[in-house]
Amino acid sequence: MGHLTTLATCSLNQWAMDFIGNQKNIIESIRQAKEKGASMRVGPELEITGYGCLDHFLESDTLLHTWESLAEIIVHPDCQDILLDIGLPVRHRDVVYNCRCIVYNGRILLIRPKMSLANDSNYYEAR
Repeated sequence: MGHLTTLATCSLNQWAMDFIGNQKNIIESIRQAKEKGASMRVGPELEITGYGCLDHFLESDTLLHTWESLAEIIVHPDCQDILLDIGLPVRHRDVVYNCRCIVYNGRILLIRPKMSLANDSNYYEAR
């Protein structure tokens, strides 16, 4: 027999390269999801950096600040006891991927790259 699960999705007003503001929005959305009884919170893609970073995705500092923000988010007291799906860029073998990071109680459980990417700037995807 299955169990009933409450899933919270969110659409955040994120700004490109605003790590502090974006982090605050993410934590607030997690707090609201928990307040409404959700056991899992799913955020938008690239929510830590913002979607339209363009060439900034090629800069090491962008990825460093992304990991620093993620580290602060996943240990925040409001971000415990809920399964989190957080969107962020990840570099692997010198290629940057648009990824989903699945986190529970401060531990990264899974990082999954997006399989179909925009091929001509924002929102122009030939999938």
